[in-house]
Amino acid sequence: MTFDELKEKAHSLPLKPGVYIMQDAKNTVIYVGKAKALKNRVSQYFQDSASHTEKTRAMVSQIDHFDVIIADSEFEALVLECSLIKRHQPRYNILLKDDKGYPYIRLSHEAYPRFSLASKAAEDGARYFGPYASRHATQAIIDALRTALRLPSCRKKFPRDIGKERPCLNFHIGKCDGYCRSENLREQHDQAISQAVRLLEGRFQEVQDDLTAEMERAAEELRFEQAAQLRDRLRAIELLGKRQKVVAGSLADTDVAGFFRGTARSCFVVLHYLEGDLAAKDFDLIETPVEEDEESILSSLVREYYVGRTRLPKQILLPCELPDQVPLTRLLSEQVGRRVELVTPQRGAKMDLIRLANQNAAEEVERATTREERQNKLLEALGRMLGLEEPPRRMESYDISNQGADDIVASMVVYVDGRPRKSDYRRFKLKDMAGPDDYASMEQVLTRRFRRYLDGDEKFADRPDLLLIDGGENHVKVAQRVLETMGQDIPAFGMVKDDRHRTRALVAPDGREIGIQAIPAVFALVGQIQEETHRFAIEYHRQLQTGHVKASRLDQIPGVGEVRRQQLLKRFKTIKAIRAASLEELEKAVPKSTARAVFQYFREN
Repeated sequence: MTFDELKEKAHSLPLKPGVYIMQDAKNTVIYVGKAKALKNRVSQYFQDSASHTEKTRAMVSQIDHFDVIIADSEFEALVLECSLIKRHQPRYNILLKDDKGYPYIRLSHEAYPRFSLASKAAEDGARYFGPYASRHATQAIIDALRTALRLPSCRKKFPRDIGKERPCLNFHIGKCDGYCRSENLREQHDQAISQAVRLLEGRFQEVQDDLTAEMERAAEELRFEQAAQLRDRLRAIELLGKRQKVVAGSLADTDVAGFFRGTARSCFVVLHYLEGDLAAKDFDLIETPVEEDEESILSSLVREYYVGRTRLPKQILLPCELPDQVPLTRLLSEQVGRRVELVTPQRGAKMDLIRLANQNAAEEVERATTREERQNKLLEALGRMLGLEEPPRRMESYDISNQGADDIVASMVVYVDGRPRKSDYRRFKLKDMAGPDDYASMEQVLTRRFRRYLDGDEKFADRPDLLLIDGGENHVKVAQRVLETMGQDIPAFGMVKDDRHRTRALVAPDGREIGIQAIPAVFALVGQIQEETHRFAIEYHRQLQTGHVKASRLDQIPGVGEVRRQQLLKRFKTIKAIRAASLEELEKAVPKSTARAVFQYFREN
């Protein structure tokens, strides 16, 4: 279908709730969405693209046709949307990477059984436990079992590899009982596996009672080292018990959702609490969604995570209100046959839990993302915002500072790969200016900068990918005119401030404003560049002013040039101190003839 045909079809839709399914030319479902009024929502996709986010523009460009399914209510539309997203996994919907079904713990059927994670149960003679809530948390259970019961985690096969090599490091640090040492440990291994099975079956009290009795018996027999090992095992099993119950989903009291939006990656975290104690953590890293608001992102992630599960906590704490919180609450409650609360705390202890979850999400992103990845994604995002073909690796920013006709200066600040390169900073003292004129000043500065570039000056040899001008539309028009005159095809944008002198947007030469607040990292970078450019200009201006104040009267004394002036100021610091100095004191700073001239000048003036 053509764009006009899509638009016409959208306008013909009813004002009823339902689901719309966007498909490309190959009939692949690329996006599924729900709407309270299908006509209004779907028509928005085929209006002026200037108001669309980058993600929406990219998606609309791929739409060949779409279908809709009318529902009786917003709630039914939500249920249908969740089902269709699970089925089709559309690339423009926000999806959790860990959404691969509910995993199992597999216990192999062999002489020395091993635990492993399985995507589904199979008829292979092994024993399966589950299903559990997520792959990450389930693997954590397996690791905790091995640690608590000191089971092997190496790749050795028993009894085949018994006695072939020395025990590995895990044995020496107390994380494994070293079953590779001898066949005589088979019974001990069977006992540990039996305890692990009972733990997975939820029979924690039985295992704890057995270990407590064994620990007390060892203590009575003065086997204190073994008693201490059993005590540590009991503590590990107690923590394991809480984690196992929460991951199974049966006894969790509260889940706390957290989210952190990074430059390259973002993270969704769920902290599981049992009886007030943090028992487990689940998280998933995703590519940072482009220009989506946090509420919509979280709505998608919460639905992805919880919809379809047969066991849910009594309460889910969220960092912000969801746009579909009411129907989602109903969906989750009906899913498990009891009330599931979605709560957005504003203060107090529950808000502290949200902060903790968000902090965990931020730390996971920090660990998973390198500085180079963050900078690359940041520059890619900025380039997309500005419609550039390539990310702007080298950015130059300019600002004018003046107080009257004298000391009109400009600064050139350089950022390479998102970081300041101070060795490339440059300062300009404006020449032949009749008075303050920011536009004329900017024209002179840019003309001088690019003239020196064209002349092969090594200090201006690197060509920028982007110019950022401290100012509005007229400042950028001046920059564009200079670039065209000099034959330079370089994009230029102005950095516009709000009433509080904070950068709020970038402006193109045609007056088009580009909001940068949708991506916090881009907003922060542009604000940093503007502040740095302003700081560098003001610093140069102040240096010139200070130098003139100190030197103005000394310049009037015969025999006092630049060198003698610096010698006097270095010793006496101020003009006042020079005036009050005796002839002998002056002679210690400069030659006698100069000292006499200075002494005489201040006595006569």
